[in-house]
Amino acid sequence: QVQLVESGGGLVQAGGSLRLSCAVSGSIFSINDMGWFRQAPGKQRESVAAITRGGSTNYADSVKGRFTISRDNAKNTVYLQMNSLKPEDTAVYYCNAVIVAVRLLEVWGQGTLVTVSS
Repeated sequence: QVQLVESGGGLVQAGGSLRLSCAVSGSIFSINDMGWFRQAPGKQRESVAAITRGGSTNYADSVKGRFTISRDNAKNTVYLQMNSLKPEDTAVYYCNAVIVAVRLLEVWGQGTLVTVSS
C-alpha cells in the first residue's frame, strides 16, 4: 500500500521557521508532481507549493519568498522549508503526490499541524 508519511509540524513563534518532510512508502515505479496544501480552521484546503519531478516549482502568492519546496528523488521525499512564519500560516499541512505504481495514483498524507503564535 502506497502511503505518504509527514513530519515536522509544531508550534513556533511568528518570524520563526519550520521544515516539513513527506516520505513516500510502498511499492512504486516513480513519482510525478509533489506538493503541499494547507487547510486553516473554517477555510478550504489551498495549494501552497508544488514541484515537478524535474524540479520546477510553483508557489501561492501568500508564501512566495518565505517558503521553499524541494525534493529528493532518491529518497522519495518532498520538503517544505517555511521561514518568516506568520500567524496566518497556522493550518494543517498536507502533502500530495502523483505516483506511478501498478496504476496512476494521487495520494495524500495524513496532515501535520503547524501553529504560529503571535
